[in-house]
Amino acid sequence: MARYWRLSQFYFFYFASLGALVPFWSVYLKSLGFSALQIGQLMSTLALTKIVAPYLWGWIADRTGYHIRIVQLTSLLALLCFLPLLWYDRYGMVLLSMLAFSFFWNAALPQFEVVTLAGLGPHKHRYSRIRLWGSLGFIVTVSLLGVVLQRIGIDALPWVLLGLFAAIWLSSLPVQEQRHRAGDGGHILDVLRQPAVVALLLSCFLMQASHGPYYTFYSLYMEGFGYGRGQVGLLWALGVFAEVLLFWYMHRLFAWRPARFWLSLSLVLATLRWTLMALFPDVLPLVLLAQTLHAASFGMFHASAIHLIDDFFPRHRGRGQALYAAVSFGAGGAVGSLYAGTLWDAVSPMTTFLGAALAALLGFAVSLRLREPPAHAGA
Repeated sequence: MARYWRLSQFYFFYFASLGALVPFWSVYLKSLGFSALQIGQLMSTLALTKIVAPYLWGWIADRTGYHIRIVQLTSLLALLCFLPLLWYDRYGMVLLSMLAFSFFWNAALPQFEVVTLAGLGPHKHRYSRIRLWGSLGFIVTVSLLGVVLQRIGIDALPWVLLGLFAAIWLSSLPVQEQRHRAGDGGHILDVLRQPAVVALLLSCFLMQASHGPYYTFYSLYMEGFGYGRGQVGLLWALGVFAEVLLFWYMHRLFAWRPARFWLSLSLVLATLRWTLMALFPDVLPLVLLAQTLHAASFGMFHASAIHLIDDFFPRHRGRGQALYAAVSFGAGGAVGSLYAGTLWDAVSPMTTFLGAALAALLGFAVSLRLREPPAHAGA
């Protein structure tokens, strides 16, 4: 039980920092006088470093076996690299600091996933019970921070983030290392050549790419159909709350059917979700249904993908989780934002969400090539 809480608090603070950074950091940058183009460039550093950093640090962790030490080191370096943002507001310094801190911040989570799954051992189907604390951290931050910043001013945001980054580092310190090295597990390319692994990573890429219109334009989209900002905020919260419930019960679903079944099902439900958003944004019951499907398009998919990555990369767990982060949230997220931004004004918002549905449907077709990991994968 003590280990459960040690692992859970890291997820809570890590995703609390995400809940502070993603919705509010662009507002802070605007308060510094940066243009929309500059803000876009600065925010893109979060996705760019997510493509590179996880794999580099995953390689180091696999070679040394020190996964939790990598988490502790990168968390501390992220904290230190964020410090200049408390005082400097020139574009060049802000860009360098954001590149530096996000390079380390994005590296920590994939290695902590390795630590969590290693600690759970044969009970890794219970991963979702720990990961749900990250979703709760996000909900708490998004719900409270907007009110707090409205009262005390957006200038306080860097100090709030500094406190959260410090909490991430401190929460990683009590976690013990369970050291294992890549050793004689073969080259990682031998794993990547497996058709099932290619299908898994491509499915991850397509699923996250399908979320591009949602993460980029959902608030603006719903406001355009007459929903108030308070209502839109509640819709966001509904999606994450549904995700928390799914995480709580996910271990029972794994006991019923294998992870690859739930991964494929989540892609079908994501296709339904984006179709509902495209065609029925003014029908409230269907809007609510679409938001509850966030439990599938993120929660069910993520829990299943983490499970499968751990199975397919038993000797390269650090790089396996890093590849998942880089391919899905890094490359998939970047491509999703790119096509969403391209289609939104050039064609129409409805077409953009239908494009998201198509991406998820393609992901489902690819996921049908998934097979169970080799028998030695759990070794």
